[in-house]
Amino acid sequence: MVRLIVNRLLLSIVLVVISSIAIFLLMSLVPGDPARTILGANATPDSIARLRDQLGLNQPVLVQYGTWLGGVMHGDFGKSVFSGDPVLNLILTRVPVTLSLVLLSTLVIATIGTGLGLLSAVRGGPLGKALDAISLVGLALPSYWVAIVLVALFAVAIRIFPATGYIPLTEDPGGWILSLILPVAALSLGGVTIVAKQMRDSAMDVLERDYIRVLRATGVRERSIVLKHVLRNASLPSLTVVGITVVGALMGAVFVENVFVLPGLGTLVTQATISHDLPVVLGVGVFFTLFVIIVNLVIDLLYGVLNPKVRVQ
Repeated sequence: MVRLIVNRLLLSIVLVVISSIAIFLLMSLVPGDPARTILGANATPDSIARLRDQLGLNQPVLVQYGTWLGGVMHGDFGKSVFSGDPVLNLILTRVPVTLSLVLLSTLVIATIGTGLGLLSAVRGGPLGKALDAISLVGLALPSYWVAIVLVALFAVAIRIFPATGYIPLTEDPGGWILSLILPVAALSLGGVTIVAKQMRDSAMDVLERDYIRVLRATGVRERSIVLKHVLRNASLPSLTVVGITVVGALMGAVFVENVFVLPGLGTLVTQATISHDLPVVLGVGVFFTLFVIIVNLVIDLLYGVLNPKVRVQ
């Protein structure tokens, strides 16, 4: 386990560098000039040139990247081109919103998806066919479209939940839950159907194995067989799918946060991309990369917990 963690930490350094280079090069190709945006349409060419020189935008792309990377190695992610605030502070103030959304969605995806898949495998019949149909629908519907429909139904038509906004957990736990119910539902629908389908297929495969027949023949209760044996062995393939859906939820959070106007990293990176605020985009990109690495590490560790025979090299 220690070796695995060390390898992941070393890999994270490489991935952060590669992802930051890719973001830097792509942003350099995006049309737009931060200096012109800051000064407005009536700015003179001389004032724009002076501001570009002050911001270091006149330097070659590789020089700009080297300056940024050198600052990151000393814990400095730079400052926002527009607000002048440290990028790290902007990210840290918005991380709780995005993490709340992603972690709650992961909990919903894992619990409901696993439960539906297991129930469908045990009961079968119409429930299994319904799950297949729902899985196709869940995969076809994008999270931002689901978010818009949920707002129209439960925030505008029925007015049960708030349409926009976020209430911190420390201020009002009840309000925090209410502000996240619709975003979590929008972000979880696709993941729940994927995990349920995978769990159903894996559980049905386990139920057909010989040792399950032996357990039934010896008089072991069906409930005990399902919870102690089928669930444990069928969870391994589903665990990989959960990891993929968590990463997908992080990407989907960018769109969902904009629909529900949540002050998270999704809205931050969207605004920064539109305004060509490169330091902010790079900072959020680094956070997303580290999040994906941590998720993969947790999945690998859980594999070892669920099945000690698994050896991760």
